[in-house]
Amino acid sequence: MTTEQVAHLANLARINLTTAEIATMTVELAAIVENVAKVTEVATPDVPATSHPIPLTNVYRPDVVGETLTQEQALSGAPEHDGSRFRVSAILGEEQ
Repeated sequence: MTTEQVAHLANLARINLTTAEIATMTVELAAIVENVAKVTEVATPDVPATSHPIPLTNVYRPDVVGETLTQEQALSGAPEHDGSRFRVSAILGEEQ
C-alpha cells in the first residue's frame, strides 16, 4: 500500500486527508491488507465459511397455556376496583 494509493482512495471517497493522515492511513491499511492476506491463506475449500463460532438455534420457549389468575385473584391486591375491573384515575388527571 503506497501513499499514492491511499490518496487516490481518499479522493474517490471524497475525503480530504492531510499529508500526515495519508501517512498514518498508509501504515494502517497496509496492516489490514496483510492480515486479510493471512486469513485468505488459511481459508481452504474444506473449511466451511461461518458467521458465528457456535451454531445458533431458536431461543424461544414453546407457547404453552399455563395456570392463570382468576378475576378475583387479580383484583385482590388492587387498591380500587369495581368488582370486575381495576379502577384508576383519568390519564390526564381529570376525574370523570
